[in-house]
Amino acid sequence: MEHQSKRIAALDLIKGMSVVGMIIIHTLLIYANVQSQSESVIGSFIVFLGRGTSIFLICMGITFMTSSHQSLKSSIKRGGLLLLAAFFMNFMKFIVPAVLGFAPDNFIQKYGWHGPIEQQYMYLVMLGDILQLAGISLLFVGFIREYIKNKYGILAIGLLIALVSRELSRINIDYPVINYISDLFFSNDYPAYIYFPVFPWMSFIIIGMFFGKWYLELNHNSEKLFKKMLYFGLVFVAVGAPLVFLYESYNYNGFYHMGPGGVIYFAGWTLIFLWIIFRITLKMKDNKFTTILKYCSKNLTSMYMIQWILISWGKGIFGYRQHGIGVVLILIVLYMILTFSVQKLLDLVRKKKPVIALEQPISVDETVLK
Repeated sequence: MEHQSKRIAALDLIKGMSVVGMIIIHTLLIYANVQSQSESVIGSFIVFLGRGTSIFLICMGITFMTSSHQSLKSSIKRGGLLLLAAFFMNFMKFIVPAVLGFAPDNFIQKYGWHGPIEQQYMYLVMLGDILQLAGISLLFVGFIREYIKNKYGILAIGLLIALVSRELSRINIDYPVINYISDLFFSNDYPAYIYFPVFPWMSFIIIGMFFGKWYLELNHNSEKLFKKMLYFGLVFVAVGAPLVFLYESYNYNGFYHMGPGGVIYFAGWTLIFLWIIFRITLKMKDNKFTTILKYCSKNLTSMYMIQWILISWGKGIFGYRQHGIGVVLILIVLYMILTFSVQKLLDLVRKKKPVIALEQPISVDETVLK
C-alpha cells in the first residue's frame, strides 16, 4: 500500500500544481502585452510552462486505467458530461461578456470575422479547448480499455494515432457541421479554432493508459512503474528529437498541431518529468502546501472552468493584452484568490459533492486534467 499511496501522491501533486500553473499561464496570455510575453524572462518562462498539456493527458490516461469506474458506459457518460461542460464554459467565457457589453473591442477584432454577430458567437462557443479533447477521447478510449487487454497493444494504438495525425490533418470537408467535427478530430481550418485536435493529442492519453495497465500488472508498485516511465521517456526523446529538429515542418509545425515526431518527443520529456516529480514526492511529508495541492487535484475540472471564466470576464475591466509583467503578477495573485474563493463557495452550494471532474474517469474531476 505504501507504493500505491506514493504513486497517488505523485499524480495528485502534479494535478494540483497544474491548477496553480494554469491560472498563472492563462492570466499572462490574456493580460500581458506581446513584449511581456516574449521578451521578459518571467513571461518567457510562463509561456514555456504552458507547453505542459501532455502532462495532464498522460496522467489522465494512467488514472483512467486505475480508476474504480471501469465500465464502458461510465466512460461514455463522463465523456458526454465533459463535452457539455466544455461548451458551457465557452458560453460563459465569451457569450456572456459579449452580450452584456464588457468584451473589449480588440479581443473581438482579433479574429477578423465578417458576417452576422450570431455566427461569430457560434464560433466562440465551439472553440476547441482541452475539455473538448478530453470529452471526445473518453468516448473512444473506453472501447480500448474494454477490448484491448495487452498493454503493448494499447501503446501501439497510441503511437499509430500519432503516426497518421499529420496526414489526417489535411482532411478538409467544407460542409456545415461536418467541417467542425472533422476539425475537432484532425485540424484547424474551421473558423472556430481547435487548439487540441483529437489527432494527435489523444495519443498522450493512450500512452498514459499503457502505463496505467502496466501499473496494475506490477501490483501497484509505483516505484517500478516510474522507473519504467523514465526509461521509455529517454527512448522517446532519443527517437523524437532528430525527427523534430531535422524534419520540423512535418513532425512539429507548431505546438498545437504536432506530427508524429513531436508527439513522441513531448511524451518522452513528459515521462522523464513525471519520474522526477515522483522522486520528489518520496521525500515529501503532508503539510499545508500538499493539502492545498490535493484540494486542487480533487477539484481540477471545476477549478479549470472557474479560472477561465473569471479571467475572460476580467478582460472587460483590465483590458486585453495591454499590461507589463508587474501588473500581470498582481493579477495572477488576484485570480488565485478569486478562483479558490469561488471553488469554496461552490463546495458550500453543492455540500461538498463532487462536480464534473477532470480527473475521475478519468474521474470527470479526476479525469481530465489529471
